[in-house]
Amino acid sequence: MKPAPFGYAKARSLEHAFELLGSSEARVLAGGQSLMATLNMRLSAPRLLVDINQIEGLSNITRRGGALEIGALVRHAQAESSELIARDAPLIALAMPHIGHPAIRNRGTIGGSIAFADPAAELPACLLALGGEVEIAGPDGRRSVKADEFFKGLFDTALLPADVLTAIRIPAATPETRVGFAEFSRRLGDYAMVGLAACARAYPQGLGDVRLAYFGVGATPQRARGAEVALTGAAGEASVDKAIAALQHDLDPSDDVQATAKLKKHLAGVLLKRVIRQLAEPQG
Repeated sequence: MKPAPFGYAKARSLEHAFELLGSSEARVLAGGQSLMATLNMRLSAPRLLVDINQIEGLSNITRRGGALEIGALVRHAQAESSELIARDAPLIALAMPHIGHPAIRNRGTIGGSIAFADPAAELPACLLALGGEVEIAGPDGRRSVKADEFFKGLFDTALLPADVLTAIRIPAATPETRVGFAEFSRRLGDYAMVGLAACARAYPQGLGDVRLAYFGVGATPQRARGAEVALTGAAGEASVDKAIAALQHDLDPSDDVQATAKLKKHLAGVLLKRVIRQLAEPQG
C-alpha cells in the first residue's frame, strides 16, 4: 500500500517545530522506522510531517552529574556503539542488539522509540526499569515526566500535540547497579512475544530497589510490582518461586497473533528466572 497524501516541513528550531505541530493533524518525523510503516498501511494519516532532524542539540549523549542524558535524535546504532552508554546505562546496551535489524538501527532514534510507545518495544521498558525521565519541550516551556507516568495507554503518552520529546534522562549506573534483559521473539529482530528489562541495586542483605518492566504483555510496558517485592532482600530459590507466582497477579496479557495469554504468562516466568541470574552478577 501507499500512504495517504501528506505535507512535509523541515523544522529549523524547536520553536519552529512547535509552530508547525500546532497545525491540524501534524506528526513529528525523526527516524521514521515506525512511522513510515503505519503511513504505508494507512494506520495513520497525518496532513503534515514535521522533520526535526536538523534541530541542533538533540543528538548528544551527555553525563550530567549522576544522570545520563540521551538526546532524542541519537540513533540506535550510535547508542549501540557508545562507550558512555555501555558504562553508565548497561541495560540499554544489553537491549540494543535486540532492536530490529542493523538497517533499522542505523535510522531509528531513541526519542522516536520512546514517543511511539509500542508496547512490544524494548526501549520503553528499559526506561521504565531504570526509573528514567522524559524531557519534553512545548509551546508552554519545558518539563520532565517520569517514565512511570509517561506511558498512558496503547501508543498513548504524556506528549501533547505540539510537544517535542528532546531527551531521556536515566540515573547513571554505580558499582551497586545490577541489570538484566531477556526476550522471546520468533526471529532475531522481530518484536518480542514477551520481554523483560530489570534493574536493581546490590546490598549486603540482597537486592533492593528492584524494578521489573515487562513488554509485550499489555498496552504499555508493565511493572511487575508483586515480583519486585518478592525479590527484595535475601535471594534464594523460595524468593524466586514467590516472584514467579506473583506474576500471575502482576500481569494480565491478552491473546494476540504472537501467543496466547497463558503462554505469555509462562514465558514471563521463564524470562524472570533468566534475568534473576543476570541480576546476581556485577556489571562490567
